[in-house]
Amino acid sequence: MQSFGHKGRLEDARMLTGRGRYVSDWNLPGQAHGCFMRSDRPHARIASIDASAALGMPGVIAVLTGDDVAAAGYKSLPAFAPMKGRNGADLIIPHRPTLAAGRVRYVGEPIALVVAETAVQAQDAAEAVLVDYEELPAVFDAKDAIVPGAPLVHDDVPGNLALDFVGGDEAATAAAFGKAAHVVKLDAYHTRVVGNPMEPRTCIGSYDAATDMYYLHSCTQGASVMRNQISTVLGVPPERIRIVAEEVGGGFGVRFNLYPEYCAALLAAKKLGRPVKWVGTRSEMFLADEQARDVLHHSEMALDADGRILGMRFDFTCNLGAYIAPTGAFVNTLNLVNVVSGVYDVQAVHVHASLAFTNTIPTAAYRGAGRPVSSYAIERLVDEAARQIGMDPAELRRRNLVPKSKFPYKIVTGFEYDCGDFEGVLDDALAAADWNGFAQRRAASAARGRLRGRGMSCYIEASGGGGMAPQDEVKVRWGADASITLEATSHSHGQGHETAYAQIVSAVLGVPMESIRLRTADPDQNLTGNPTGGSRSLLGVGSVLQLAAREVVKKGLELASEELEAAAADIEFAEGNYRVTGTDRQVSMVALARKHAGEKPHPLDQDYANRFGSTFPNGCHIAEVEILPETGEVEVVSYLACDDAGNIINPQLVEGQMQGGITQGAGHILGEQAVYDRETGQLLTGSFMDYPMPRAILVDGLRVIHHPVPTKTNPLGAKGVGEAGVTGSMPCIMNAIIDALGQAGVTHFDMPATVVRVWEALQAARAGQPAARAAKFA
Repeated sequence: MQSFGHKGRLEDARMLTGRGRYVSDWNLPGQAHGCFMRSDRPHARIASIDASAALGMPGVIAVLTGDDVAAAGYKSLPAFAPMKGRNGADLIIPHRPTLAAGRVRYVGEPIALVVAETAVQAQDAAEAVLVDYEELPAVFDAKDAIVPGAPLVHDDVPGNLALDFVGGDEAATAAAFGKAAHVVKLDAYHTRVVGNPMEPRTCIGSYDAATDMYYLHSCTQGASVMRNQISTVLGVPPERIRIVAEEVGGGFGVRFNLYPEYCAALLAAKKLGRPVKWVGTRSEMFLADEQARDVLHHSEMALDADGRILGMRFDFTCNLGAYIAPTGAFVNTLNLVNVVSGVYDVQAVHVHASLAFTNTIPTAAYRGAGRPVSSYAIERLVDEAARQIGMDPAELRRRNLVPKSKFPYKIVTGFEYDCGDFEGVLDDALAAADWNGFAQRRAASAARGRLRGRGMSCYIEASGGGGMAPQDEVKVRWGADASITLEATSHSHGQGHETAYAQIVSAVLGVPMESIRLRTADPDQNLTGNPTGGSRSLLGVGSVLQLAAREVVKKGLELASEELEAAAADIEFAEGNYRVTGTDRQVSMVALARKHAGEKPHPLDQDYANRFGSTFPNGCHIAEVEILPETGEVEVVSYLACDDAGNIINPQLVEGQMQGGITQGAGHILGEQAVYDRETGQLLTGSFMDYPMPRAILVDGLRVIHHPVPTKTNPLGAKGVGEAGVTGSMPCIMNAIIDALGQAGVTHFDMPATVVRVWEALQAARAGQPAARAAKFA
């Protein structure tokens, strides 16, 4: 394990003393305030919009509608199309307006932006905007949406099908199933969730007519991707757009993309000649933020008589919502096939995914971004296979793991795992979790009237983006006091980038970490690179910063040669000092930086860019749960995570990421679910009164251990870790719950494992009835 020291987070003091500045803390001279009037119908034509009453209210400056957007020439909000469909078909991307034009397609879609002198005046006036609707039939479930004759969400999308996607080897998979001794089938539903970052979404749009520059203060996971998306909508070069952000209170993927509100604020700012600020409410975020998951899957596994996996096939039905968000198709195609066979040595795998439009809030990336769906399908299927053929779940996995001798290992969809030790990870996890001692713990739980279950998952995920990602550009800038400012586009919203990047640069340059600061979205910053996402910030930007720091050392060698009056070949650098070999003559990097402080540019300043390939973090998670049959209460009583994240730069940050991800996955399994009314399309879980958020105590007895196998795909040897906890925990905890319920005769159960649903499943088993499916509607 490579060590860069283990210190506290640099950003903590700022946060704990209230000096962090979030978007809502910004105020610009002369700013007005905005409030959005949103659709309360899931599908309707807009016959007319009457804003006259609103315009006559105190303080109201303007009301913008879809007509203003059209007059400005704004284009559709963009969407990524990373994969082709069956027979090379393109993804169908319908127009998504900044403000609804002629038709609304989900409850919460913005129709008008009211701008007033104060936020309260704007809110009052928004309630006075009158819309005359002509109701249209709506569809909310992806499976229903692709049935012939279903109401069309978009007239130009036949059958509501955006893409019919396939991956893998269909013929080889069919052949494998043809010779199977056992075929195991499983149907499951991956519930829809709401991201709910701590900070509700906020923005300030402003426009400088003198320079023809647009400025957006916003919650973002990266300035460069936001700038490029806005450029597409506004039809102006990215160089004329600046994204400004300091602190961002959580991202999880739902702060990755451009939202309609941002474009509307920029339009209003230019039209009115003054900044326009919008601060979203928590209630709005339930209706306006991208949601996630909502995937039905049918999975099958073919095994021989000895428990060897011969083939697997998966059929996913994915709910895109009413529009394709920028990452909406990405998570339901590429991220379902880049680890299609999991950690198992099987080449006969086939995936089919139907990406469907419905009259619901658009779905997109959310922590894990498709990989938890894939992992859940695979690992739930493996446990079900073990149950059906009567084999220990750990033994079934062991028999099918990719052996260490086969790396690099190319899976059937063409992606290549560069390194790993899946069996070593499994062995470490089994030992640490005391797998063989479970029977005694189960008996002890039974003596206390509780059902105890054990679950496992062996996951793998692709992180880093690989060749699809642009180069990461960074800058190293020296201040007059020899402090260092690092510039990058990977924005921190809780991950600790400021600390990790400072550790990396400090280790190379030998300067104090505390003298290094990070800037990722300043008004004058115009870098190219990747946002935070895909568990790539450290292995991508961190690696580029390490190489940039090495270039600084090379530059400093020339300055040291002059200072020490010695040939560069006779000078060595270590721990921040240049020393003439074999003597005590030396000069520090800091001293050189201070000596040349007045020069523009500073001779030690460095620009650098590079790109690094995908990595494949993996792990084995083991959970044990107890269920109280009388009430249906589920408690996670122990959780062991053994992970291969490659070289670890900061153990504290890695531990925090794993703890957060595991708890987030547990929250999804144990309670989180966005539920719609099947008649009205209203979101019934639209507040924290009805939508539970996971708490720190949700997973008891949580331990994280490491089995690092450094990758050679980047100079740090690091793999991603930000999403591993979610990807591993969801199938692990659900497998444990089903194992516990199985003692009471429950054979099938879908998330979420709420108290009521678990209790109902136990009652149904006692009555000899099948357990209820997950309730997507009420």
